[in-house]
Amino acid sequence: MLLPFVVIFLIINLLVGVISVRFVKTSGDFMLAGRRLPLSMATFTVFATWFGSETLFGSSAAFSDGGFLAVIEDPFGGMVCILLVGALFARKLYRSNYLTLGDLFRDRFGPVTELLASVAIILSFFGWIAAQMVALGIAISLVANISVATSILLASGIVIFYTFLGGMWSVSITDSIQTCFIIIGLLVVACVIFPQVGGVPTMISEAPDGFFRIIPKQGSDAHRWMEYVAAWITLGLGSIPSQDIFQRVMSSKSAGVAQKSSIIAGLMYISIGMIPLFLAMAALKLLPAAPDDSQMLLPMVVLQFTPIWVQVLFFGAVIAAIMSTASGATIAPASVLSENIIRRFVRTPLSDREFLWINRISVLIISGFALSMALGRSDIYELVGEAASVGLVALFVPMVMGLFTQTASERAGIGAIFAGLAVWLLCYFVLKTEIPAIFFGLGASALGYLVGMLVSPSRQAI
Repeated sequence: MLLPFVVIFLIINLLVGVISVRFVKTSGDFMLAGRRLPLSMATFTVFATWFGSETLFGSSAAFSDGGFLAVIEDPFGGMVCILLVGALFARKLYRSNYLTLGDLFRDRFGPVTELLASVAIILSFFGWIAAQMVALGIAISLVANISVATSILLASGIVIFYTFLGGMWSVSITDSIQTCFIIIGLLVVACVIFPQVGGVPTMISEAPDGFFRIIPKQGSDAHRWMEYVAAWITLGLGSIPSQDIFQRVMSSKSAGVAQKSSIIAGLMYISIGMIPLFLAMAALKLLPAAPDDSQMLLPMVVLQFTPIWVQVLFFGAVIAAIMSTASGATIAPASVLSENIIRRFVRTPLSDREFLWINRISVLIISGFALSMALGRSDIYELVGEAASVGLVALFVPMVMGLFTQTASERAGIGAIFAGLAVWLLCYFVLKTEIPAIFFGLGASALGYLVGMLVSPSRQAI
């Protein structure tokens, strides 16, 4: 009974992709929706891009195990990121009139830095996209009773198809539709599930001591505090130099809309993001035995304790949330790949029509790499954390310095990216340091920038 409704929802997304093609006349339409998104669509696309698998499955599973302290990274860190973008970055970025974040690095630091930053941006998205594909696989496999791998291939193919056709217009239109599904679906599920466990006040009163603590308890050691700070800044700062946020800022119809949409979306994100956390908490009380994979906790309780019409709304909300995030996360690195890497190595001048097709081919390339990663990994929360860490250690320092200082140096940009990424990779994957590796990477990035400024002449801000 549930499967036909999910199929209908997927078909609707396909049709939106086909219809969106009529709005795509130029590469600017494909990459930035012609810079014509009103406040409502701009807000919905920022919210929907962020509200995905990590909040529905990853964060809810982590919250059910460890309370608020287990989900500082997301949704709390995610909220901080979106609000900071709106408050400090949106207007300045919008007025730059760049196509991609890589263009900023080129103008402020030179072509070598542009190439390094573009590679780092692309790498930072593979884990993010893969996480969405994994979550789509989980959701579809529950509904259709097929393997997760098959579900990943099926659902990802649909997302890739409509993103390939309509670009940012497809993403924006589907995000607006999907945001409505997300909000309505989660609210209805909450109204059905919460009374079965006595309501939210009862859950709060029966929770273990410290479950809703937002800061570590007094007397925690230095290592615990470092982990806590790392959780805040991984997404809170690490996702600021992100092409998907940049793309939504630049797609707005004005600088004011870019700023307001980010702030409203940030407040929506933390508000709606609380619902799956408390649903997971309720699920622990309703299920006699939790599933081996805690990421399955939320969908399992919906399947067992709600009527079919609520299941339709829930899985519609889940699939909507994940597909919107996946599509937005796919077009972002594809835009960087086409604009800042492929285009610079093409010797002959390209017409806009030719460049539009390079954008579409880039969507397929990025999707292929992310899909292979999704088929080999299953931890959604970890995939998202790794993706944001790349942005923090390699791109945050040079982006902030490039935007808010009057001088810059090519060697400073190169030093910040190379040192931050190299040290983080060493500490995270090789040395496996007890101190969070992002601190070493971020420190190395700042030091690399400083050394570069000392040994290289400055170039004035443009």
